[in-house]
Amino acid sequence: MGYDEVHALRERIRMLEERIRVLEERIRGLRTSRRVLMNLLAAQDRERRALISRLEAENGRLQRKSARFARAMLEQNIRIVRLEESLRRQGSTLPG
Repeated sequence: MGYDEVHALRERIRMLEERIRVLEERIRGLRTSRRVLMNLLAAQDRERRALISRLEAENGRLQRKSARFARAMLEQNIRIVRLEESLRRQGSTLPG
């Protein structure tokens, strides 16, 4: 093997080693990016779960409030019907 061939092989090895170094740097960068993305996804998932929990609690609170309001309206309607009935009875018992 001549000097030129050895020199060409050494140059090729140097180029390949440089290429390996660049690719290893890219891999490190990709790993870091992946960790950052995974952390962001985990944080987003925690926030989403917390929001769902708050919304479910708020929904339950509003449903209970709505049920109380509906019961109050039903009781008011019953009172109104009883008062109207009482007035009708009083009106029919008046001499006239």
